Amino acid sequence: MTLPEELKARGLVEHTSAEVEKIFAERRTVYIGTDPTGDSLHVGHLAWVLLMQRLANAGHSLVILVGGATGMIGDPKEKGERPLLDEATVKANARALDRQLRGILKRTPFKMVNNADWLKKVDLISFLRDIGKHFTVNDLAKREVIARRLANPDDSISYTEFTYPLLQGYDYLHLNKKLDCDVQIGASDQWTNILSGVDLVRRKEGKEVFAFTIPLVTDATGKKFGKSEGNAVWLDGNKTSPYAFYQFWMNLPDEKVEQYYKIYTFLPLEEIAAIMARHQEAPQEREAQEELARIMTEIVHGPAAAAQAAAATDALFGGRPFAELIAPEREAAAACAPSVRLSKRELVEGASLVDALVVGGIANSKSDARRLIEGKSVTLNDIVITAPDHKIYAGDLIGGYGLVRKGKREVLVLVLK
Repeated sequence: MTLPEELKARGLVEHTSAEVEKIFAERRTVYIGTDPTGDSLHVGHLAWVLLMQRLANAGHSLVILVGGATGMIGDPKEKGERPLLDEATVKANARALDRQLRGILKRTPFKMVNNADWLKKVDLISFLRDIGKHFTVNDLAKREVIARRLANPDDSISYTEFTYPLLQGYDYLHLNKKLDCDVQIGASDQWTNILSGVDLVRRKEGKEVFAFTIPLVTDATGKKFGKSEGNAVWLDGNKTSPYAFYQFWMNLPDEKVEQYYKIYTFLPLEEIAAIMARHQEAPQEREAQEELARIMTEIVHGPAAAAQAAAATDALFGGRPFAELIAPEREAAAACAPSVRLSKRELVEGASLVDALVVGGIANSKSDARRLIEGKSVTLNDIVITAPDHKIYAGDLIGGYGLVRKGKREVLVLVLK
């Protein structure tokens, strides 16, 4: 299977400025840009990170741009202005993303660049004369996000964000001239911005360069991943633990699993089909989710973290009563899963289960915790709790550990400190 055929079969093609076969008919220098608006990428970004690795495996050269300058401006979002970050924060975020990308891509060769290195040197008058004249306000105002913002009387868009497409287009022009970049990729919501660069290179250099976008990866509810959406699954283990990252893949609904295999893994399509066939025979076993969780956690956090997360998952969700787990299994669960530490003194007096649920993040508030308990949604060591004033005592901890469950997939480990 050729690269274009595989990209199509995996659902990795959304928009292209030419036929995929033409774009990848020869070796290209491909670039993608990401703004350092945070100190970590998330699962949505991981789709393009692994696409870049796939392109490198096919013989193409990679350039990853961190927007040290554009990150101080902000791409127009669906609603409201982005908060302007100070220079020190942007620089720190850029360094964090550099480390993260190198950790994931490992031996895959790529060049990292920062557009602050050239955009901060641009003369304003020259930029307006040489770049601005190639963009019309009429065209910019028709762009989907900008048009919606302009049409909303309760919203507005600053000139700062309005100029973002010009800066992104200039990046493509600069990278084409300096590094011979001739393909820019991105998520589908960046399509018009990427086309700005394609058009600008054609006008200024008389060259044909290409645009390529992949579909936005969405969660189970159809929302794209992101901090503003409240559903970000971070690649930084300090923001989303390896265990929580593993659980994200384990908890994928069946209808998303095959799509995610094709986007995120390098398994041959025939092997993915075989996994899905076995999964359809016994979906309750969640074999497909388990294998995907292992693969993805290894890619992002390494084999040791994946093995630990798998061991904790087996201990917590393997179907055995908590009391039957051996000490190393309870310890593995406590090391990975959300936990609450309780002192001997608290246990003598009786620690509040309601408070533990809130502190452990299983309930949003005490009233929410009481509602969950009264609704018989909470168990302690596999025993359903119905009294909202239930107390936890030393006898509830087995070898220093206890297990609280909310429903089937949310757990909280109680630990004697």
